[in-house]
Amino acid sequence: MSKKKAFALRINEDMMKAIEKWAADEFRSTNGQIEWMLMQQLKESDRSPKKKEF
Repeated sequence: MSKKKAFALRINEDMMKAIEKWAADEFRSTNGQIEWMLMQQLKESDRSPKKKEF
């Protein structure tokens, strides 16, 4: 499992409420929803992180 890096995110209150609702609808945490959304966009843009080979 890859390491996770913490960082502060400033976000519009209405946008945060919408993300929180979406997360609840999908049975995810808000943080998990944001991670999922970012990964989906990375995949769509063909910019997914490359898997490390050992």
